[in-house]
Amino acid sequence: MSRSVLVTGGNRGIGRAIAEAFLKNGDNVAVTSRSGEAPDGAFAVACEMTDPASVEAAFAAVEEHQGAVEVLVANAGITRDTLVLRMSEEDWGEVIDTNLTGSFRVAKRAAKGMLRLKRGRIIFISSVVGLLGSPGQVNYAASKAGLVGMARSLARELGSRSITANVVAPGFIETDMTAVLPEEQQAAYKEQIPLGRMGSAEEVADAVLWLAAENAGYVTGAVIPVDGGLGMGH
Repeated sequence: MSRSVLVTGGNRGIGRAIAEAFLKNGDNVAVTSRSGEAPDGAFAVACEMTDPASVEAAFAAVEEHQGAVEVLVANAGITRDTLVLRMSEEDWGEVIDTNLTGSFRVAKRAAKGMLRLKRGRIIFISSVVGLLGSPGQVNYAASKAGLVGMARSLARELGSRSITANVVAPGFIETDMTAVLPEEQQAAYKEQIPLGRMGSAEEVADAVLWLAAENAGYVTGAVIPVDGGLGMGH
């Protein structure tokens, strides 16, 4: 039976791979992005995660198109990397508002419909950086670490209604962003990874698809790393 799935930031990179995986699974998939772009077969909705009214309008459009959201993948995020002494209030605020508060907004709105349905899956896309830390990414690491606390609190709040809340924490993934890094820098990253390679966006999508599946119904409040072993022990 096809489900109503919403992937935020699903127009490129990891988010796009996740949306495409759900489409292949036969689900009804909606994708939000600032540009309003989406993979073929997905319902495209323009949404600004920092604007509560825009989030509400996006959910209204998705619900009219394919019913209440049964699977939410909160993936939308930005970076404003710089060392802490150079980091402005704007650099901090924009990342926290988009990555952490934006995820709160969509999770809260999705939970309304899930509570009525008495079922649902909420999956946050975090990062190994949120567990390990990274120089120049104080804002990003804080936003991604915050998703873990949010998911675990939601798992406790919503579990009695058969709603799970989990986190997927990707490591270094081959995307357009990593492809432009110098070869020496890519090689240095790979040296830190026990599996000796970067992951693919499809490998992250596979983990998300499993968490959304019926046979993962007893998994909640978990952090699933897809990082080649980089963050083990964290």
